[in-house]
Amino acid sequence: MTTLRCTAFSDVGPNRKNNQDSGYASSRLLVLADGMGGQAAGDLASSVVIQTVRRLDTPPNGNVLESLAGAIHRANDRLSEMVEQDPSLEGMGTTLIAMVFEAADGGPDRLSIAHVGDSRAYLLRAGEFSQLTTDHTFVQSLVDEGRITADEARTHPHRSLILRALQGGHGVEPDLFTLDVQPGDRVLLCSDGLSDYVEQTAIGRALGDGTIEMAATELVRLALEAPTTDNVTCVIGEIADDAGAGDDPASAAQPLLVGSAAEQARPPTGQSANGAAGSGPAGGRAGDDDGDGDDDYADDDVDLEELRYAPRSRRRNRFLLPLLALIVVLAVVGFGLRWAYDWTQSKYFVTESDGVVAIYQGIPQDIPGVQLSGLHEATDLPLNDLPDYRQEQVVEGIAADDLDGAQRTVAQLRSLARDCRAGGKADPACADSGPQTSTPSPSTPTTTDTSGRSERRSGGRR
Repeated sequence: MTTLRCTAFSDVGPNRKNNQDSGYASSRLLVLADGMGGQAAGDLASSVVIQTVRRLDTPPNGNVLESLAGAIHRANDRLSEMVEQDPSLEGMGTTLIAMVFEAADGGPDRLSIAHVGDSRAYLLRAGEFSQLTTDHTFVQSLVDEGRITADEARTHPHRSLILRALQGGHGVEPDLFTLDVQPGDRVLLCSDGLSDYVEQTAIGRALGDGTIEMAATELVRLALEAPTTDNVTCVIGEIADDAGAGDDPASAAQPLLVGSAAEQARPPTGQSANGAAGSGPAGGRAGDDDGDGDDDYADDDVDLEELRYAPRSRRRNRFLLPLLALIVVLAVVGFGLRWAYDWTQSKYFVTESDGVVAIYQGIPQDIPGVQLSGLHEATDLPLNDLPDYRQEQVVEGIAADDLDGAQRTVAQLRSLARDCRAGGKADPACADSGPQTSTPSPSTPTTTDTSGRSERRSGGRR
């Protein structure tokens, strides 16, 4: 038989006012959560998720991966309930890595692992260091597609964009898998305050040096000296033979809470459970802590069976109905605008284009940013072949209900131009002022305002 030695260490970091990381370590369960949301209580999110998932710290019973999935969905529900109770918490969330250790009789020992977000889990086995989890981030998707390298991802401007996290929303699905382990294996759960600032080779080297307590201390030191700008948390587990389990009393101690989870669980007097002064931001807190301290959001009445079969989180979004109403309104408006545009394109008009009579599709009005007409056909009929009054009408635009109507108008204009060329201005229809109802007095000559006509023609479509 083997056992799981464990330790956990957390530091607020040089540039943060509070620690949004939370960690938990015991001989059966390792958990790490990295809260996010800034003023929206990322520290509370990570603490509440730890308090929910840590209830799996009992002898395994049934399908452990199902239990992990149920615990994660239940934790996600708790975040949603908290936001409903206090809307100022909207936007908070957390990553999560959880590992449940099973010592098997007659078979390989195993870790059941659940992962959401960009916190990472690593394995050190016989000197070989490898990453167990895949980041749920935008830059990791670019790496997977071969668009950037892993080194480029470390400095990418969008490296902090997380695609999957616990935020109380719908459809959060963790990665779930198992890992066969053997004596001597070490696993590391860490927040991005370490993995984003320290090279993997250095992380692997530090993880294998000395005891696991020494390794945790060294890893946090490396991050602080990098220097990290984030909280730093490490949870380490080591698979050990039962015979050697007593060699390291520290790693066989009671379960450890670190980071925000330890602060949330600390009694309001500022004293730790055993009466000693509470540790600083970097310290862990031993003890089982039943959640009867200051944690107003702890959920002590949830048993393992409820966690195993917890329903998937429902979206409790108070903006959903207004959003749906807005979508309906926009759809109606969009349909109306489309219908109006299609109607304009069923119309035609005759006007001038580059000195000739032309047929346009649409209507002779425009909306800023939207052109409601376009050239359909430019004829070979020069505008100047028409009498002045007809030229003015063409420049202004002669509307038609359809293309046939526009073509009839062009045919009439073509016939008029032909008659005017044959008969000249003797034909009343070809006079500059159009057909006359009376003959002007010889003493009052008729004049034509050619400058005005030219100005009107200049307003034709090009």
